[in-house]
Amino acid sequence: MLKFFVGFAVAVILVLTAGFCYVRFGFVDPRADLPVDWLESKIAMPALDAAVDRRAPETKDPLEPTDASLMAGMKIYQSNCAVCHGDIQHPHTTLGDAFYPRAPQFSEDAPDMPENQNFYIIQHGIRLSGMPAWKGLFSEQETWQVTAFLSHMDKLSPQVSEAWKNAVAGTQDASASPDATKPETKDKKSMSMPMH
Repeated sequence: MLKFFVGFAVAVILVLTAGFCYVRFGFVDPRADLPVDWLESKIAMPALDAAVDRRAPETKDPLEPTDASLMAGMKIYQSNCAVCHGDIQHPHTTLGDAFYPRAPQFSEDAPDMPENQNFYIIQHGIRLSGMPAWKGLFSEQETWQVTAFLSHMDKLSPQVSEAWKNAVAGTQDASASPDATKPETKDKKSMSMPMH
């Protein structure tokens, strides 16, 4: 029986050492344009859900989901989140597909996590995913406004939906202006590239 336990312990140590060496010595492909593999979708994503569920405090959104608070959340979302997560005119974004793992496309599939978990993710971000921690940029009220907007984005009132369409159109108009598309240039002498 002792031989079995020693053999089992040695096998576990060998597997852990092999896994460590595989990761540490660069055998994991770092490219973000690869398809998400089954190991990640079956293990990493459920582990992330469990970790957020364990750490997100049991808090309730203190704001009522009025049109005014949802519009405030929509404006924050449109300015900061839509480029990765999509909006009412662009439900699927190319930039969101460039991340690994892919950024969720909320206009196609509204978030169904409890609000306290969405709030936690917005505040703290998600490591190794491209999702930043917004805690230093958004106030707590702004974070709750975005959280409420995410929770109601598939059931917005006609007024909020129309305001969102107008906000998207305003963003498109601004990005289509000649000054917005023209890159700022310096004179060629000041544009030196460092040589390695």
